[in-house]
Amino acid sequence: MLRDYGNRVRTWEERSAWKETPDQGLKLACFCTAPAIRRFGANLISEIIGTLVLVFVVGAIFSKAVAASGPAPGLGPYLVAALVWGIGLSLGGTTGYAINPARDLGPRLAHAVLPIVDKGASDWSYALVPVLGPLIGGGLAGMLLRVIGK
Repeated sequence: MLRDYGNRVRTWEERSAWKETPDQGLKLACFCTAPAIRRFGANLISEIIGTLVLVFVVGAIFSKAVAASGPAPGLGPYLVAALVWGIGLSLGGTTGYAINPARDLGPRLAHAVLPIVDKGASDWSYALVPVLGPLIGGGLAGMLLRVIGK
Protein backbone atom coordinates (compact mmCIF):
# COMPACT_ATOMS: atom_id res chain seq x y z
CA MET A 1 0.00 0.00 0.00
CA LEU A 2 2.74 2.45 0.95
CA ARG A 3 4.62 1.66 -2.26
CA ASP A 4 1.46 2.49 -4.23
CA TYR A 5 1.16 5.87 -2.49
CA GLY A 6 4.86 6.47 -3.09
CA ASN A 7 4.48 5.78 -6.80
CA ARG A 8 1.53 8.17 -7.00
CA VAL A 9 3.44 10.92 -5.22
CA ARG A 10 6.46 10.48 -7.49
CA THR A 11 4.22 10.66 -10.55
CA TRP A 12 2.59 13.85 -9.29
CA GLU A 13 5.93 15.36 -8.36
CA GLU A 14 7.21 14.65 -11.85
CA ARG A 15 4.27 16.67 -13.16
CA SER A 16 5.02 19.36 -10.54
CA ALA A 17 1.49 19.16 -9.13
CA TRP A 18 2.71 19.27 -5.55
CA LYS A 19 5.03 22.20 -6.28
CA GLU A 20 2.25 24.10 -8.05
CA THR A 21 -0.24 23.61 -5.19
CA PRO A 22 0.61 26.07 -2.41
CA ASP A 23 -2.39 25.19 -0.21
CA GLN A 24 -1.33 22.59 2.36
CA GLY A 25 -4.96 21.77 3.12
CA LEU A 26 -5.56 20.73 -0.49
CA LYS A 27 -2.54 18.47 -0.36
CA LEU A 28 -3.87 16.83 2.81
CA ALA A 29 -7.35 16.48 1.24
CA CYS A 30 -5.86 14.19 -1.42
CA PHE A 31 -5.17 11.71 1.37
CA CYS A 32 -7.73 11.95 4.17
CA THR A 33 -10.97 13.50 5.36
CA ALA A 34 -11.48 16.83 7.10
CA PRO A 35 -14.60 18.43 8.55
CA ALA A 36 -16.42 21.38 7.02
CA ILE A 37 -16.87 22.79 10.54
CA ARG A 38 -14.57 21.50 13.25
CA ARG A 39 -16.76 20.41 16.19
CA PHE A 40 -15.52 17.21 17.77
CA GLY A 41 -18.87 16.05 19.19
CA ALA A 42 -20.95 16.84 16.11
CA ASN A 43 -18.34 15.36 13.77
CA LEU A 44 -18.08 12.20 15.87
CA ILE A 45 -21.87 11.77 15.95
CA SER A 46 -22.03 12.23 12.17
CA GLU A 47 -19.47 9.45 11.66
CA ILE A 48 -21.28 7.21 14.19
CA ILE A 49 -24.64 7.69 12.44
CA GLY A 50 -23.17 7.21 8.96
CA THR A 51 -21.45 3.96 9.88
CA LEU A 52 -24.41 2.72 11.92
CA VAL A 53 -26.71 3.22 8.92
CA LEU A 54 -24.20 1.58 6.57
CA VAL A 55 -23.68 -1.54 8.69
CA PHE A 56 -27.33 -1.86 9.68
CA VAL A 57 -28.73 -1.53 6.16
CA VAL A 58 -26.05 -3.79 4.63
CA GLY A 59 -26.94 -6.32 7.32
CA ALA A 60 -30.59 -6.05 6.29
CA ILE A 61 -29.82 -6.28 2.57
CA PHE A 62 -27.98 -9.59 2.99
CA SER A 63 -30.11 -10.94 5.84
CA LYS A 64 -31.53 -14.43 5.43
CA ALA A 65 -34.52 -13.24 7.49
CA VAL A 66 -35.44 -10.77 4.74
CA ALA A 67 -35.00 -13.23 1.88
CA ALA A 68 -33.88 -16.82 2.31
CA SER A 69 -31.48 -16.63 -0.64
CA GLY A 70 -30.46 -13.00 -0.10
CA PRO A 71 -30.79 -10.37 -2.82
CA ALA A 72 -30.96 -11.36 -6.47
CA PRO A 73 -27.55 -12.32 -7.86
CA GLY A 74 -25.54 -9.21 -8.69
CA LEU A 75 -28.01 -6.82 -7.05
CA GLY A 76 -26.29 -6.62 -3.64
CA PRO A 77 -23.25 -4.61 -4.75
CA TYR A 78 -25.48 -2.06 -6.49
CA LEU A 79 -27.63 -1.66 -3.39
CA VAL A 80 -24.55 -1.18 -1.19
CA ALA A 81 -23.09 1.34 -3.66
CA ALA A 82 -26.37 3.30 -3.66
CA LEU A 83 -26.36 3.20 0.13
CA VAL A 84 -22.80 4.56 0.38
CA TRP A 85 -23.71 7.24 -2.17
CA GLY A 86 -26.80 8.21 -0.16
CA ILE A 87 -24.80 8.39 3.07
CA GLY A 88 -22.26 10.57 1.30
CA LEU A 89 -24.94 12.91 -0.02
CA SER A 90 -26.67 13.24 3.34
CA LEU A 91 -23.80 13.15 5.85
CA GLY A 92 -20.67 13.59 3.75
CA GLY A 93 -20.62 17.37 3.90
CA THR A 94 -19.99 17.50 7.63
CA THR A 95 -16.95 15.23 7.89
CA GLY A 96 -16.09 13.88 4.45
CA TYR A 97 -17.68 10.60 5.64
CA ALA A 98 -14.89 8.16 6.30
CA ILE A 99 -17.42 5.50 7.52
CA ASN A 100 -14.44 3.14 7.65
CA PRO A 101 -11.33 3.72 9.81
CA ALA A 102 -9.04 2.49 7.02
CA ARG A 103 -10.49 5.10 4.65
CA ASP A 104 -8.84 7.84 6.69
CA LEU A 105 -6.09 6.34 8.85
CA GLY A 106 -4.04 4.62 6.13
CA PRO A 107 -3.93 7.63 3.80
CA ARG A 108 -3.23 9.96 6.75
CA LEU A 109 -0.25 7.78 7.70
CA ALA A 110 0.92 7.89 4.08
CA HIS A 111 0.66 11.69 4.12
CA ALA A 112 2.72 11.79 7.30
CA VAL A 113 5.60 9.68 5.98
CA LEU A 114 5.77 10.57 2.27
CA PRO A 115 8.17 13.31 1.17
CA ILE A 116 5.68 15.77 -0.33
CA VAL A 117 6.92 19.28 -1.08
CA ASP A 118 5.57 21.78 1.55
CA LYS A 119 2.92 19.33 2.71
CA GLY A 120 2.22 20.73 6.18
CA ALA A 121 0.89 18.78 9.15
CA SER A 122 -1.23 15.62 8.86
CA ASP A 123 -3.91 17.01 11.24
CA TRP A 124 -3.60 14.29 13.88
CA SER A 125 -5.82 16.31 16.24
CA TYR A 126 -8.80 15.38 14.04
CA ALA A 127 -7.73 11.78 13.28
CA LEU A 128 -9.69 10.33 16.21
CA VAL A 129 -13.06 11.25 14.68
CA PRO A 130 -12.85 9.16 11.48
CA VAL A 131 -11.39 6.24 13.45
CA LEU A 132 -13.52 6.20 16.62
CA GLY A 133 -16.81 7.20 14.95
CA PRO A 134 -16.96 4.24 12.56
CA LEU A 135 -15.81 1.81 15.26
CA ILE A 136 -18.56 2.99 17.62
CA GLY A 137 -21.18 3.14 14.85
CA GLY A 138 -20.30 -0.33 13.56
CA GLY A 139 -20.45 -1.77 17.08
CA LEU A 140 -23.82 -0.17 17.76
CA ALA A 141 -25.20 -1.46 14.45
CA GLY A 142 -23.94 -4.95 15.21
CA MET A 143 -25.61 -4.92 18.62
CA LEU A 144 -28.83 -3.57 17.09
CA LEU A 145 -28.83 -6.31 14.43
CA ARG A 146 -28.37 -8.95 17.13
CA VAL A 147 -31.22 -7.55 19.25
CA ILE A 148 -33.59 -7.26 16.30
CA GLY A 149 -32.54 -10.62 14.87
CA LYS A 150 -33.57 -12.53 18.02
